[in-house]
Amino acid sequence: MSLKWKQKQIRQKEYWEQQLKARLAVLAGKGIEGARVNKDPIAKKIKAGIHATDNRLRLIVANEKRTEEMARIKAERAAAPAQEKEKEHGKGEKPKKAAGEGKEKKPKAEKKPAPPKDKAGDKGQKPAPPPEEDKAK
Repeated sequence: MSLKWKQKQIRQKEYWEQQLKARLAVLAGKGIEGARVNKDPIAKKIKAGIHATDNRLRLIVANEKRTEEMARIKAERAAAPAQEKEKEHGKGEKPKKAAGEGKEKKPKAEKKPAPPKDKAGDKGQKPAPPPEEDKAK
């Protein structure tokens, strides 16, 4: 896509340059030259268009250079063997421990069963008090 965008900007710059030449010819035909040409509002607008297009082209070229650089770096990384990468980062093969060496695992303790939950206490509510029939007698 950037190729099409670049070509479009190049055509746009050519258009603005042709417009500027035509405007300068018109001003020369009227006898306006020198510092007064720089004050002409139409000529200023055309020059601003040229300047804006140049900036866009400059950014496109910078983006292309950055893309090429990233592609080059990626190709270099892919070409480098994996062992060299590990050495660069300070990583290497770690010595493996023998089968009998190392810490022994402790046996897990048996879990005690949880106490049964109250039917009314599911949501943090207190259970209902017992009926007061016994107290009345």
